[in-house]
Amino acid sequence: MRVCAAPPFAIDHALSCDALWQPHDLLRLHRLPQSDGEPAWVRGSFERVPYAVARRALAADGFVAIGLRGAERSQRCGTWVHRDDIEIAMPPEALARRSPLAARNALPAFAALAALQLDTAGALAGFVWGPTGSAGFELATQTPAVTFSSDLDLLIRAPEKLSHHAAIRLLDYLQAVAQRAGIRVDAQLETPAGGVALAEWAADKARVMARHARGPQLVTDPWAPAHGNA
Repeated sequence: MRVCAAPPFAIDHALSCDALWQPHDLLRLHRLPQSDGEPAWVRGSFERVPYAVARRALAADGFVAIGLRGAERSQRCGTWVHRDDIEIAMPPEALARRSPLAARNALPAFAALAALQLDTAGALAGFVWGPTGSAGFELATQTPAVTFSSDLDLLIRAPEKLSHHAAIRLLDYLQAVAQRAGIRVDAQLETPAGGVALAEWAADKARVMARHARGPQLVTDPWAPAHGNA
């Protein structure tokens, strides 16, 4: 996501992440401070739907990095808000059992989500997971964001190491659900090193890309201590 506003703090103070909010949490905001250089669509979009998503970026103490979305796919904006601007937060797993408005159920992304919700014995059972992206945004806000061609994005909590065998089994399961729905299901593992694509970890590559607030990095083992991922 492109950062489209200057941070409301000195950049050398951006040294940490507020542990109260994690990447992909949906945040309802009391207000959105005006920022120099913000795109013209931001004000109107926020007035209609006062939500943002927590994103991976460093911030000064008391601030949270967020991403805003407009009605168009190209309308995405990264900025920061003060923690006092946040009213409520919904992590992806809080949305895992939600349903869209009845008229939206037939959209492929929501059909795939419903299949996962109903399959209590499938490969995803036992994991803490939830929808992100457009599906998560729509479930949190009840504002249309999913289209007929939208993928279903998932976040899967993986605090403990996931074997390659288990990753392959999980990937195959999700791909079968996606094929039946006629879309892609894009799953990301949330590991101690950051966000790692399930497909990359299942491929048994020598190194995988871990997305972290300090930036993406190639790691051999997302569950190893930080000094072992150099």
